[in-house]
Amino acid sequence: MSASMQFLEETGSALRNALANQDWAAIGELDLQCRQAVEDAMVEPVRDEEQLRARMGELLELYRELVAVCQGEQSRLAGELLQLNQSRQGAKVYQLFG
Repeated sequence: MSASMQFLEETGSALRNALANQDWAAIGELDLQCRQAVEDAMVEPVRDEEQLRARMGELLELYRELVAVCQGEQSRLAGELLQLNQSRQGAKVYQLFG
């Protein structure tokens, strides 16, 4: 396995672990590393096309999973913000009449 393919595999694995732990800071950094690893693997002059295709497929599935988790987290946070704003409005009304 070439160095760029190994780096791609290791970065994808680290990204999967960060996603499992919902370590958003690590995900941001690993996303950049994954992008670089993909670029490196694509420009490598001698590469195993079958292995590259498999790694790219795994990475695509991982990113689909990542997007779904991020959308769920975004919805959850939006709900929390809505509740916070409603509580804040209720507190203002209470202060006016209390």
